[in-house]
Amino acid sequence: MGALILGMGASALPALAADEAPDALVKRLSTEVLETIKADSSIKAGDLNKIMALVDAKIMPNVNFQRMTASAVGPAWRQATPEQRTQLQQQFKTLLVRTYAGALDQVSDQTVTIKPFRGSPDDKEVLVRTEVRGSGDPVQIDYRLEKTPGEGYGWKVINLNVMGVWLVDTYRTQFAQEVNSKGIDGLIAALAARNKSNARN
Repeated sequence: MGALILGMGASALPALAADEAPDALVKRLSTEVLETIKADSSIKAGDLNKIMALVDAKIMPNVNFQRMTASAVGPAWRQATPEQRTQLQQQFKTLLVRTYAGALDQVSDQTVTIKPFRGSPDDKEVLVRTEVRGSGDPVQIDYRLEKTPGEGYGWKVINLNVMGVWLVDTYRTQFAQEVNSKGIDGLIAALAARNKSNARN
């Protein structure tokens, strides 16, 4: 699937998977997303279905999304049923996509700059810091990635920092309050309500 998404021949994918450094991966993905946004007026206008499709195609294959969701939900994740986990991931993805798309929407004619990368081949987790620049104020988006040999491109995103806020950590605090007062189903309902409310704004 990854080969189709990236428009490459299958033979090109293994070499890329083995060789692509985490900062190069983030640079490529960020640039591809921004170029797609620039070329599609309905995405620029905030068409959530198209934004979701773009994220599904370009970003999600390179994200350990189950780990992100489990980290945000915290200890309650272990008690969640498979169906509850699926619902949590769906609602959390919608929340993150809106945050990410909202940050990108603040600037036009964007370009992505990767800040100096400090990492070694032996690292299991790395931080890639980026700045999205355009006609508005620069937007800081940082990516924490983990090494996943044999999966996808060798690195997967496990946390996202948008304008100084680590999203998984921030949501963990909010989600814990919901789970403690209303349980896992209460958290799912609260996320669904928030996403529905955001859709009207």
